[in-house]
Amino acid sequence: MGPGLPGGGPAARPVRRGGAARRPPRPGARHLEPHAGRAPGDPSLLGELDRLQPAAHDVYGPYEKLLADGRRLSSVSAVLRGEDGTPSAVLCVNLDRTPLDQAAAVLSRFAAPTAERPEPLFEQDWTERVQEIVGAFVRDRGRPVERLNRAERLAVLAELDRAGVFAVRRAVPVVATALKASRSTVYALLADLKAPRSTP
Repeated sequence: MGPGLPGGGPAARPVRRGGAARRPPRPGARHLEPHAGRAPGDPSLLGELDRLQPAAHDVYGPYEKLLADGRRLSSVSAVLRGEDGTPSAVLCVNLDRTPLDQAAAVLSRFAAPTAERPEPLFEQDWTERVQEIVGAFVRDRGRPVERLNRAERLAVLAELDRAGVFAVRRAVPVVATALKASRSTVYALLADLKAPRSTP
């Protein structure tokens, strides 16, 4: 959001051309900027742009600005030139990052939970257990569930069996969905898993 409007819209700051000084025209501020605390006619104080590397032709930023109340702004400044190529104004757009920072803080709390999971809420939820076991297996192998080979599918089914998942009615459809396999494939794998192994 930028200076010049209550909501922070963009504002162009024309160069002052009057006065006795005959220096080359420089960007000036003749627009009220609530965010920056400038009054009409104040100098732009943007001479430091000459020492910066533009992101594009005559465009600088986004760069960070900090307000006195602690809010952070993302700012972009663009030098506007006249027909002769002389800078005539600076267009500045400021975005108040407060809503973005608040959203990022919320998302980071979800991304990095610090509290233990309330197990009493899940101890009877066997479908949650299926997701947990299959998800941990896939993360450990480092590839998508649909790319697990036969031996790996047997291994994850063995883990699910040890967890008592298949003691629940209608567990196979839920497991098949988690493994992205057909029910018939899961039934065949379970039959192979439970088949007695002959000893040499």
